[in-house]
Amino acid sequence: MAGSSIPHFHNDAGHTIIEVGASEFMCVGANPPFDHPHEFLDMGDEDEIVCPYCSTLFRYNPQLETTCTRPDNCVYAVEAG
Repeated sequence: MAGSSIPHFHNDAGHTIIEVGASEFMCVGANPPFDHPHEFLDMGDEDEIVCPYCSTLFRYNPQLETTCTRPDNCVYAVEAG
């Protein structure tokens, strides 16, 4: 799958802010079947971005690895296939 190397993050718990270790990623909203269209977000030179679908504020944290979040457990596992 071509997009599988792009991290995907979800916000099942309804966090106001999620810190992420990537500046380019996909937001899926909540986990399926309650997800919104998987939106590619690119922070560019900024360190924050708001998802236009679910209004989650994502904040870049360079201390986190690319597929890590704070709070934990906001990484969505993309199924191959």
